[in-house]
Amino acid sequence: MTAFLLRRVAGAAVMLLVVGTIIFSLLMLVPGDPAELLLSTGGGSATPEAIANLRATMGLDAPVGVQYLTFLWDSLRLDFGTSIIDGSSIAQNIALRLPRTLEIIVAGTVLALLVAIPAGTSAGLRAGGRFDIAASAVNALLTSVPGFVVGTLFIYLFAQVLGWLPAGGYVAFAEDPVQHLRMLILPAVTVALHLATIVFRMTRASVLEMRGHDWVRTATAKGLTRRLVIRRHVLKNALGPVITVVGMQLGILLGSTVLVEFVYNWPGLSGMLVTAVEQRDFPTVRAVILTVAAIFIAINLAIDLLYSLLDPRIRLQ
Repeated sequence: MTAFLLRRVAGAAVMLLVVGTIIFSLLMLVPGDPAELLLSTGGGSATPEAIANLRATMGLDAPVGVQYLTFLWDSLRLDFGTSIIDGSSIAQNIALRLPRTLEIIVAGTVLALLVAIPAGTSAGLRAGGRFDIAASAVNALLTSVPGFVVGTLFIYLFAQVLGWLPAGGYVAFAEDPVQHLRMLILPAVTVALHLATIVFRMTRASVLEMRGHDWVRTATAKGLTRRLVIRRHVLKNALGPVITVVGMQLGILLGSTVLVEFVYNWPGLSGMLVTAVEQRDFPTVRAVILTVAAIFIAINLAIDLLYSLLDPRIRLQ
């Protein structure tokens, strides 16, 4: 187990280094001088002295190799510098906004798993039955509706028509816990609906596949109860692919929640990235992308470790 863990951690570190190198290279390949582009925003022209000063502030006057090593060292220390736009600490801005995005993702994921795994299991065990047909039809309908459309419909129904929940906005949990939770419900459910459709399909397919294996028929022939066969021999083996898909979707949700945050006016990390791109705040863009990539790699590492616990054969590969 120790060797398996060390291999996975080493692989994650190498992958993070590669991602950081790609991010640095892409921003270096952006046409034009970032300092000149930033100072010329709004149609004005910048003096050579102002451009030179900004280049020195951004560290762009150093050789490329020095910039790259400085970028790696600063990233390792979580020192992302300051925003070019307002001079605020990028690390502090990320630390403030990242938990808000993670809150939506975690709440939506929990809701999706609580609904999709039992529904997918029931549909897989009763393939072709009424529940399977009805659940698959609802799943297909939800899959075809984009998230921002679902969010807009939720705002219209639950905020404007029924008046049960706020249409959007954000209040810190420490300031007003009840209002914070009320504002969290609609964004979390919107994320959950998208994720639940994927988890449902994978759970149903995986359970349906596991039902046909020899060890399930053998366990049934030995006289084990149906519940024990499902829990020990079907569901346990079927959860491996489901966990893998959930881990991949969690990483994707880090970047795709931008529409959900926009619809509900939720000040998360995705909105910070969009604003930084619009304002050409290159240090902030680089820091946010690297943070998202690091979290995605960490999630994949956690999924590998969890998968190895469910299937010990993985540790021997």
